[in-house]
Amino acid sequence: METMKRLNNLSPQPLWNYFEDICQVPRPSKKEEKIIRFLLDFAEKNGLKASQDEIGNVLIKKPASPGRENDQTVILQSHIDMVCEKNSETQHNFETDAIKPFIDDGWVRAEGTTLGSDDGIGMAAQMAVLTAINLSHGPIECLFTVDEETGLSGAFALQPGFLSGQILLNLDSEDEGELFIGCAGGIDTIGTLNFTSEALPAGSFVVKLEVKGLQGGHSGDDINKNRGNANKILNRFLIAADKLFDLRSADFNGGNLRNAIAREAFAVVVVPHSQKENLIVEWNVFASEMEFEFERSEPKLSLHHKSVDLPEFVIDSDTKARLLKLITACPHGVLEMSSRMIGMVETSTNLASVKFNDKNEIVLTTSQRSEIDSRKYMAAEMVESVMKLAGAMVLHSDGYPGWTPNPESAVAKIAADSYKKLFGNDPLVKSIHAGLECGLFLEKYPELDMVSFGPTIRGAHSPDERINTETVDKFWKLLVDVLENIR
Repeated sequence: METMKRLNNLSPQPLWNYFEDICQVPRPSKKEEKIIRFLLDFAEKNGLKASQDEIGNVLIKKPASPGRENDQTVILQSHIDMVCEKNSETQHNFETDAIKPFIDDGWVRAEGTTLGSDDGIGMAAQMAVLTAINLSHGPIECLFTVDEETGLSGAFALQPGFLSGQILLNLDSEDEGELFIGCAGGIDTIGTLNFTSEALPAGSFVVKLEVKGLQGGHSGDDINKNRGNANKILNRFLIAADKLFDLRSADFNGGNLRNAIAREAFAVVVVPHSQKENLIVEWNVFASEMEFEFERSEPKLSLHHKSVDLPEFVIDSDTKARLLKLITACPHGVLEMSSRMIGMVETSTNLASVKFNDKNEIVLTTSQRSEIDSRKYMAAEMVESVMKLAGAMVLHSDGYPGWTPNPESAVAKIAADSYKKLFGNDPLVKSIHAGLECGLFLEKYPELDMVSFGPTIRGAHSPDERINTETVDKFWKLLVDVLENIR
């Protein structure tokens, strides 16, 4: 495969070469056919045994190094899909276009889109292990799962007997120097409001209000970082303006993915032409207030307004009022901190997106996470109650289990010992508030001993996604040493 030759001075070079190759292969969630073909071709080219299950998970096996045939089989695992987010001004088709990585002061980023280091860097590490000729290791199975980001479908569908190892290294973490031995479970809650479309009142002024420039980020890993939610910010103005003006709503579109904090939102609103100037004055005052309020946590926040063509309709006033109250009341952020692992979020909820559709519906998507299943469902019930009070129909996803920490994990101890030997200090051993596939693996393979680690990734699930190059080198050295010490 022709590479873009942008990352060829980074170390370790084989890993970065594979990552750059991966960037050229489109791999949106649920549309992973091209990256699956890429992996199968890679295995065939390198004389490695590969198989694929019914849902699309790929397993590539590598024999043990000479003399280590009787060592334990180790499973290396990553997911092959990526979150597809881009800046509004970026022209990019995630189903056909390559990601364009570049080096920026010790970090690798992408041009206007998510980078896909979550979890392309894990995939690249697996490929580098599979083709390395100078590593010492026992039998290796590399598991590449599909659709982790939007439904964990690959992990849900994994069947007993597909894997033979009893040790699993999950390569989907985002904080170098930290080893993860547990994660939160999650569930999605979706509310739908039906509206009646009505004709625009005579003498109407139409304006599009936009909230942009927020960091967004991962709804698990970044939920405790005081980042703005574009849906919440925009709605704060609308519910206040609704009391001052004869406000009608023609559209509300904020956020995208269930597992990302909403970075951008816009609303198209209608007021009598006589109220035009006052509405714009109030918006400008509000914009200044928000920029001051978020000046430390969201320094790039910007609020704009622009004239647009007349919409075909506005929604009925009753639904508009219920929508604004629902967004106001719907919880977002940290609900509880953990009493078991100090400093870790225990339970949270994310108001991910608000969308009008062509079925005269407004769909609000939220996601709840907790390390304790009962509190995960408690958070979902809280969100459901708010939605139902506003008259919305509510559905919950099936959810996914958490991964209960095992402080006695043998492979975690091997990884911690390797880290200290290599880098001179102890890693943090902890649980993560983000969802990993490990909880689902345990349901199918309850004997698995697992640990998760990776390099430092920031801004995951947003176009600000970036990976620290120095930590990738440390990630690789740790992976190699752990493989050498598992017997």
